[in-house]
Amino acid sequence: MTGPRLRWIAPAAALILAGALSGCGFTPLYGQPGVTGGMSSVEVHAPHGRAAFLLAQDLEDALARDKSSPPAYRLDIQVNESRYSRGLQSNGVATRFESHLTVSYSLVALSSHKVVKTGVEPVEVSYANSDQPYAGITAQQNAQERAASVAADRIRLDLATYFAAHSAR
Repeated sequence: MTGPRLRWIAPAAALILAGALSGCGFTPLYGQPGVTGGMSSVEVHAPHGRAAFLLAQDLEDALARDKSSPPAYRLDIQVNESRYSRGLQSNGVATRFESHLTVSYSLVALSSHKVVKTGVEPVEVSYANSDQPYAGITAQQNAQERAASVAADRIRLDLATYFAAHSAR
């Protein structure tokens, strides 16, 4: 095919695909008002600590809390963190570490003060050890950020499933 012919094929294919998706009833997860409305009314409560702070930030971003109205739900999270050395050398120094982050959460309906959803999300990430002290600290912090991000994504999906199921009733 020649160049001019290719220039109009891609936009035409995109239009046909967009039309086909709109005709099949496809809507994104946040396209339904019930899901977004429920998730945006969740207030996150986290304990102190770096991992809990990172998790709470990720959850607040993912849930897009509407601060113009009072929350209907409270998400209480508990964070348990542990680190294990892996790949020990003959001198006993670890070449890698495994970071385990276990997040327990409960969603509380503020109108009745009842727990409506609970869950536990275990996350494991690994990172390389470095002989340079600052590099080792940076690697550990990066692993903590990655673990918090993965846990927040999993909790967001659990909550989206909960709100989607309960908005259909």
